[in-house]
Amino acid sequence: MHVTINFIYNDELPERDVNIEINPLNSEMLRELKAIVNRASGDRITYMQGEKHYYLGLDEVLFFDTSQKQVYAHTKNDIYKTDKKLYQLEEILPMSFMRVSKATIVNTKKIRSITHNITSSSLVEFAGTVKETYVSRQYYKSLVEKINNGGL
Repeated sequence: MHVTINFIYNDELPERDVNIEINPLNSEMLRELKAIVNRASGDRITYMQGEKHYYLGLDEVLFFDTSQKQVYAHTKNDIYKTDKKLYQLEEILPMSFMRVSKATIVNTKKIRSITHNITSSSLVEFAGTVKETYVSRQYYKSLVEKINNGGL
């Protein structure tokens, strides 16, 4: 997807105001803009292991999943807890992340392969690791389309 951003200066606006005009039918662009604004406003994702807090780049995260009401971020070598819920992550993550089941959001740029299963969930494997997760049937087609479009 190609996005054009135009800055129009308006001296009549209060100093801290920003107006963004967008076609309401373009939900992917709206999600990406929300993610940019949330990250710029300091809505960071904090990752935890025990008492230690980590601040990782999103490019390190393979996927997020939920287990026993706790959300975990999976990297190549580790698993971290996060205080965000999946629906909150969907609002702040860039378009390269996509929900693929009720309990999982994947980084589509990190997917190495998908083993398709017509009768149940499909298996997703990530490049450079043995980690894997599952894609619900209802999300499979959308995920493949996204990956075929470069993960965006």
